Amino acid sequence: MITRPKHFTVVSATAEARHALTAFDAALLKAGIGNVNLVRLSSILPQGCKENKGGISFTPGAFVPVVYSAVNSDEEGELIAAAVGIGFSEDSFGVIMEHSGSCSAETARGKVEEMIKEAFDYRSLKLKGIRVKSVEHKVGVCGAAVAAVVFW
Repeated sequence: MITRPKHFTVVSATAEARHALTAFDAALLKAGIGNVNLVRLSSILPQGCKENKGGISFTPGAFVPVVYSAVNSDEEGELIAAAVGIGFSEDSFGVIMEHSGSCSAETARGKVEEMIKEAFDYRSLKLKGIRVKSVEHKVGVCGAAVAAVVFW
């Protein structure tokens, strides 16, 4: 059973491969979360969860909670991007938003920032700060982009 996490980190990566799934897998490996089982979460950062900017290391096969954004494409020359962001409140939980698609990292970042602000507005929470990580990739054969908030 997964317990409430105490730590999080934000990672991102891109990769090329011959197939969509192997491109996604290679991007996960580059991001440091490729040899684990990702347990996809929705969008709340638990109150008191602290960012760890150091390296992460998980036992292969571990179940790892994560909020992620990912995109794959096999359209040569297409620009793809993935972004994930966290909105931090003054004294409560945070909100995580993600975006991916056929766009630049800057566009993906902007959409994530807009969604975080909107989510705070309709929750009537005061937004203390935003942390966004975005990445883009120009597709060769088959490309993938991934951005994630990883918990433990």
